[in-house]
Amino acid sequence: MQQPREPRREAGFTYLGLIILLTIIGLVGAAALKVDALLRRAAAEEELLEIGAAFSAALQSYADATPKGQPKLPPPTLQELLKDSRFPGVHRHLRKIFVDPVTGKAEWGILYEGDRVGVLAVYSLSSAKPLKVANFDARFQNFENKEHISDWKFTANGQGVQQPLAPSATPGSNPLIPPEQAVKAPVQPDHASQAPEPRDKPNPPTPPEPSEQSEAEPPADAADPPKEGDNAPRAHPAESETS
Repeated sequence: MQQPREPRREAGFTYLGLIILLTIIGLVGAAALKVDALLRRAAAEEELLEIGAAFSAALQSYADATPKGQPKLPPPTLQELLKDSRFPGVHRHLRKIFVDPVTGKAEWGILYEGDRVGVLAVYSLSSAKPLKVANFDARFQNFENKEHISDWKFTANGQGVQQPLAPSATPGSNPLIPPEQAVKAPVQPDHASQAPEPRDKPNPPTPPEPSEQSEAEPPADAADPPKEGDNAPRAHPAESETS
């Protein structure tokens, strides 16, 4: 009498069901991690906007606190916002240099004015694509549809900037010290595109002047010279003899 094989079939179905269940749990877990990363990224971008607003307010406060008789100039470095050297006492426009919530570092890109004589704007060094591309506050309307988070430039007026006015800081550099000025190579003229200069045409040769002693031309009615034999006597026919 043979043994029934039903328990083996049930064990096979149980093993297959366990594999399917683990696969589903793994997919759900991966999706949850991805959603969590997106949520943390969105929160970091919102925090970046708040920190950027603090930088904008500090830059505006520095400009408004310019002593009478002095020109309104932007601060030379971010450290100037922590302690304004224009006043004898401690005068702060910013509590501290914040940590970038996106990169996790206290390093910021700086947009300078002219020959890097003053800080015009502060921005994140992250080159990632932002999740937030619309529905900004009125002060950050220029941030819409930007390709990178580093395109969010926080200025004194809070409106952002369209184009950089000077080369900005690069990742890994000290954001508190202005970088060296880039030297542009001189542009070589394009000789191929220049038309050749026209050359002066040579003067035509001067015809020779007629000589004073010109050979006299023979008169038109002059007779041709006699030919040889014309002066010889011609033979007359002999008179016929009279018959």
